[in-house]
Amino acid sequence: MLLPVSGLRWGFAGVVAFSFTVIFTRIAVRGLPPLFIGAGRAVVAAVLAALVLSIATRYQPRSQSRSRPRGRQWAQLAVVAAGVVLGFPVLTSYALSEVPAGHGAVVIAILPAATAVAVVVRTGERPARSFWVFALVGAVAAIGFAALGSGGLGELHGADLLLFGAVVAGAVGYAEGGLLSRRLGSWQTISWALVVAAPVMLALTGLSIAQQDPQAQQITQATAGQWAAFGYLSVVSMFLGFFAWYRGLAIGPMAQVSQVQLAQPVLTLAWAALLLGETLTAPTLAGGLAVVGCAALAVRTRLSPSSG
Repeated sequence: MLLPVSGLRWGFAGVVAFSFTVIFTRIAVRGLPPLFIGAGRAVVAAVLAALVLSIATRYQPRSQSRSRPRGRQWAQLAVVAAGVVLGFPVLTSYALSEVPAGHGAVVIAILPAATAVAVVVRTGERPARSFWVFALVGAVAAIGFAALGSGGLGELHGADLLLFGAVVAGAVGYAEGGLLSRRLGSWQTISWALVVAAPVMLALTGLSIAQQDPQAQQITQATAGQWAAFGYLSVVSMFLGFFAWYRGLAIGPMAQVSQVQLAQPVLTLAWAALLLGETLTAPTLAGGLAVVGCAALAVRTRLSPSSG
């Protein structure tokens, strides 16, 4: 079947929100510890999630059966929490403290393909062969585009292992979260995942503060811009962005919606040009158009007849 337009729109809204994540993480790690950024943003988002869940329970009692997890849904939430609340944020924070944002975008560009694989394994969706062709070409184009925009691939770094780990964690968390959102709801899924992960993330945040050198006082000396970047990561990247992203995945088909992420490195480098003054060359712009074209072709492919 063709991809519902509403699923595409919700998915793209989530991608726009996430497209600032690499840039703001890179800004934040200049003045804040990586563990504090990765864990602390989840703590802030968990507070917001708890407030939203409390308000929903108080003023919408009829929706309690939908907004409260039951049975094996708790296990699914644990998977979502491990992937997108703990794994992806913490691993990318550490990685981006060592490599430029553009280098991070190069590796993370394979996330759409990884998400599609996770969706197929987890849900049984069977996209047509043409989908995999467009997804593969799109992944290659996205990596090439991000490499052009960041000055080239360069040599591999130890941080690349962290970025690859983040891709795996994100792909699994996206697939499981999208599947759970179909029954629990999109904002409910990320909200409960944040609440489930809150004790661990609070402990990690406390550990990051305790590890600070009293002489350096890194956290207290962070600039307003670095704290603003941390605020975006907490409120949008870790919370509000998932409202739209999981909504789009829930509408599905998830494999196709996941390919909207191919536009993320394009947007990330565009924001880098606008916010950080980085230069966009003609080859980079051409590569961006190629990436967007691959994404459009991938999301318009039909599921194969054997799809469940």
